[in-house]
Amino acid sequence: MDLSLSHSYSLGISAINPHCKASSCLSKAIPSKLNCKLFDSSLKCFKNGVSVGFYNHKSCSKHVPTRQFKRNSIWACSQVGAAGSNPMLNKSSTFKDACWRFLRPHTIRGTALGSVALVARALIENSNLIKWSLLLKAFSGLIALICGNGYIVGINQIYDIGIDKVNKPYLPVAAGDLSVQSAWFLVIFFAATGLLIVGYNFGPFITYLYSLGLFLGTIYSVPPFRMKRFPVAAFLIIATVRGFLLNFGVYYATRTALGLPFQWSAPVAFITTFVTLFALVIAITKDLPDVEGDRKFQISTLATKLGVRNIAFLGSGLLLVNYVAAVLAAVYMPQAFRRSLMIPAHIFLALCLIFQAWLLEQANYTKEAISGFYSFIWNLFYAEYAIFPFV
Repeated sequence: MDLSLSHSYSLGISAINPHCKASSCLSKAIPSKLNCKLFDSSLKCFKNGVSVGFYNHKSCSKHVPTRQFKRNSIWACSQVGAAGSNPMLNKSSTFKDACWRFLRPHTIRGTALGSVALVARALIENSNLIKWSLLLKAFSGLIALICGNGYIVGINQIYDIGIDKVNKPYLPVAAGDLSVQSAWFLVIFFAATGLLIVGYNFGPFITYLYSLGLFLGTIYSVPPFRMKRFPVAAFLIIATVRGFLLNFGVYYATRTALGLPFQWSAPVAFITTFVTLFALVIAITKDLPDVEGDRKFQISTLATKLGVRNIAFLGSGLLLVNYVAAVLAAVYMPQAFRRSLMIPAHIFLALCLIFQAWLLEQANYTKEAISGFYSFIWNLFYAEYAIFPFV
């Protein structure tokens, strides 16, 4: 088929079906007073494999030679067989994308990196006990942690739809890409799957810790508790779940799998303390991009009370304390840490943090700059876990 917009400019859409003869192709003229919706839908057809061409209609009269017509045309041709997309595949792809965004990928990266780093550290400390049979158990533990993470961030999105429409309109439930019913199905699935995996593989104590994490994540978001309304309680919950429970639980489970009793090592005590304080900083700074929506829905946070600039400085200051403590730990405990890596790595990360805080100040704390600063804090979080097995 060939569609043409008459008068001054034309839009041509052609498709070639290998099973049709050229003589069966029809051309139709459509008045140029069509609105933009037709134009947009025509472009969408192009994405599905139908060719789109633009040409000046004055140069496309029947008096104009074919060569001239072709020179003034921009055509992309494809077969109709490739043009028709499968609706089921489109729905499946859209649903998968919505589920992935529902999981909040940046939190999954933190959970996965943390668990891998702690398992690696435990194995490095007891390399003589490494067995390949433990690989499946470790992988199942990682799946359980991701499920727990998915439950906590998912239940928060279900109860924060109104706020997220202002603060995070790209989230799937707030954007309408994922229904509330589907979101409930996912969080129940995540919680049940995680509990089954942990209960079957890691014994009652780790199951209790896992259940405690789910409980804290629930009261953080769900009425009538909704502890996120209270800054101190919210900070403590996030720091406990992402800091202490994750690090202690993974290390404990790994040593148990190796047949060893739990025992703190200096590096594991360091990373647990470091990340717990870091999680507190994440809890403080996560509200920086959300000030507008929090004020609208009367959610009390330190950012709404003290201002974005003051909270950015507070978070940066706490992280700098963390980095100074890491350098001092390496200086005064050389038997426990590799000075050659731990000292320069943390000095470098501290300098990067100072530079990012300066950039935020120069940008006058715009919403884009604040979001970039918060993302950078997560990158520092990932970096700490990345270097931990080697310090």
